[in-house]
Amino acid sequence: MAEDRQHLLLPADRVERWFENFESRHGGAAYDAVGGQLRALAVDGSTATARLPFDAPYDGVPLPSALAAGVHAPARWGVLLVRKGGFAVARLAGHDLVEHKIGQRHVQGRTKAGGQSQQRFARRRDNQARVAYEAAADHAARVLGSHLEALVVGGDRPAVDAVLSDPRLAGCAEVRTSLWLPVGDPRRAVLDKAVVSSCSVVVEVTNTA
Repeated sequence: MAEDRQHLLLPADRVERWFENFESRHGGAAYDAVGGQLRALAVDGSTATARLPFDAPYDGVPLPSALAAGVHAPARWGVLLVRKGGFAVARLAGHDLVEHKIGQRHVQGRTKAGGQSQQRFARRRDNQARVAYEAAADHAARVLGSHLEALVVGGDRPAVDAVLSDPRLAGCAEVRTSLWLPVGDPRRAVLDKAVVSSCSVVVEVTNTA
């Protein structure tokens, strides 16, 4: 039996309608709350498991409407997006953007040169990346401060890890959520979308054909 798996991020105001459509597509569904998540088991065997943003557990009434009502953003949280040559960091209070910073630094791309030329190029590129990450860490430490309740990250995993390895961001790293945002080069529009995604319900769907 073939299966199709999907990963979705749904803002709270779309959750009920999405599950209504899920029921319609699969001949109805029964709900339960298990493992801190809401699970829908369809008549045809398909499933949809939804969890609240910021790794908050859900143990309420097993209905999509109740799950949607349980979506809340922390009083003090942040977003950190890092890629080679660019970063975006923001601190929020609930859904309100309190402070943010977006920056770019040049990091050279890969080269086809070989031998010593390639080694020199690689060293120069690594140095440029290190300087860029240090700059991102400086701004992240200033914008995020301390005592965050949650931090959502995305971009390039080694780049994010490098920035969060800064001792000033140890408290932020401790509250890093499980959500990963695979974003492109950080810009203001990318940051705004990341904020919306961070506050969205995470849905894992298995469609049984």
